[in-house]
Amino acid sequence: MPRRFLPILLVAFLAGCGSSSFRQGTGADPSLNPNTAPADAAEQSPEALYAAGMQELRNNRYQRAVDLFDAVEREHPYSTWATNAKLMAAYTEYHRNRYTEAIGALDRFILLHPAHRDIAYAYYLRALAQYEQINDSERDQQQTITAMASLQEVVNRFPDTAYARDARLKIDLGRDHLAGREMHVGRWYQRQGLMTAAIGRFRRVVEQYQTTNHVPEALHRLTEIYLSLGLTEEARTTASVLGHNYPGSPWYQDSYALLVEGAPRSGDERPGFLTRSLNWLF
Repeated sequence: MPRRFLPILLVAFLAGCGSSSFRQGTGADPSLNPNTAPADAAEQSPEALYAAGMQELRNNRYQRAVDLFDAVEREHPYSTWATNAKLMAAYTEYHRNRYTEAIGALDRFILLHPAHRDIAYAYYLRALAQYEQINDSERDQQQTITAMASLQEVVNRFPDTAYARDARLKIDLGRDHLAGREMHVGRWYQRQGLMTAAIGRFRRVVEQYQTTNHVPEALHRLTEIYLSLGLTEEARTTASVLGHNYPGSPWYQDSYALLVEGAPRSGDERPGFLTRSLNWLF
């Protein structure tokens, strides 16, 4: 989980804001009170409210932390602490899996503070909130597409940051997720005998998701389908591509076994389409 970036953020906030005694560690601000209630927030300094919110966050009292961060913004809207509190409130919502609220808060932060020193983190956290909502590969993948777009924005805007490096990894995972969806649908079409539709799905994996680990199976499924349709030359060509790019893959061994009489299968428990069809017929 990417929450490892939080300590970096806290160090930046605490180093750059607050009274001189608080920054220099010469003594705690006497107004700091972790038990501050939003009801009497008007009587507290922004530093006190912010520190109380941070304490509540550390203690996993998320709603109280959000209330305190909101109080900083409400009671001291023009302070530096208020700007920081907006971002920490968004992080707290993300941390307790309230992704819609986190994204809304981050959208407002990005709109109002485009030049903030932690704007890269805001974009990154928004992308994470999108990424955490990705469904499994058997469901609609619009959320995956949305998350990947947000992650790509982080890469484009802040290419040399740690956030961009992590975003690139998650984009690769998202692409694998989308390829998995195509494979799931393609297999269903194949089982239903809708070969043209299945070919379209498997070809899309091969052509659009070449870096994912689904490509070997997609090529094998195409080999199966071409053989079932009597398109032997297309099957041979596809199996050749599979063998050239993934020579040690069990999927290639299975495809080779379909084309060469007597050649052994990989031994994996993955009966192909032709085998399943023959078992059903006989």
